[in-house]
Amino acid sequence: MKTPPAPIVTIRPLFLARPDAAAYLAISESLLDNLVARGKVPKPRKLSAGRTAWLVEDLDNWGRELPVSDLLPPENSGYGRAGKPA
Repeated sequence: MKTPPAPIVTIRPLFLARPDAAAYLAISESLLDNLVARGKVPKPRKLSAGRTAWLVEDLDNWGRELPVSDLLPPENSGYGRAGKPA
């Protein structure tokens, strides 16, 4: 008798390092730095003496509080019609 395959488990991370936090927000790392410096985005949490990272929940909450835009993505966004890559 064959053993069934183990289920695939996806675990959502609790923290994101700087490059991952920027990618998660769909912005560049330099824009993330700028927004943090201006107090527009949550600051990273101190994980240890030399390590910081963003709490995913902080990033989620920040993103949910942003106003809804009435603008369409720019033409040079890399996407064609119906959100499909050009």
